[in-house]
Amino acid sequence: MSTIYDVLRKPLVTEKSNYQLNKLHQYVFEVTPDATRTLVKDAVEQLFDVTVVRVNILNAPAKRTRRARSRRMAVRESGYKKAIVTLAPDNRIPFFEGVE
Repeated sequence: MSTIYDVLRKPLVTEKSNYQLNKLHQYVFEVTPDATRTLVKDAVEQLFDVTVVRVNILNAPAKRTRRARSRRMAVRESGYKKAIVTLAPDNRIPFFEGVE
């Protein structure tokens, strides 16, 4: 791992992550495959200037899909690693909140 800027790849915005954001103060990020809990915690705290309470990390498995034009051709989408970061109740990341 070279820098904290390489740990977080992108935020994941889904219906479930939106619920976690509003009710549980949890933010979901896609992270690099070699990221650990402490690396994710340090990266989020330094980049967004917030207090991280807890970090959960899980590996999302690869999935098989089919192409739209030829239904016979099966394609394997690669898996990824994601981190669910719980913040203190008074902290928030305005990037996820939208336009204020």
